[in-house]
Amino acid sequence: MTKAELVAALAAATSLPHQDIHACIDALMREIKTDILAGKTVELRGFGTFEVKRRKGRQRARNPKTGDIVSVEDHGAAIFRPGRDLKRSAWGSKK
Repeated sequence: MTKAELVAALAAATSLPHQDIHACIDALMREIKTDILAGKTVELRGFGTFEVKRRKGRQRARNPKTGDIVSVEDHGAAIFRPGRDLKRSAWGSKK
């Protein structure tokens, strides 16, 4: 589902204007991004948790495209951990 499809689905479900829903979704994403980059954890109960995890660097990593040996510095990686309710709902899902 794209952001445009999400906006359309929410507009149909709530009868709010597309522009208002689009602005709310943009504000939500901006707030989550700002908070996790500031080192905070964003928890949406029943859905999941967004955070930045620190990854250790390595002296001998391999570039998968060229096969060359490169070194990788310590870095952050944005992660999402699904919440218990989402995990339980997805467990029985048949795609």
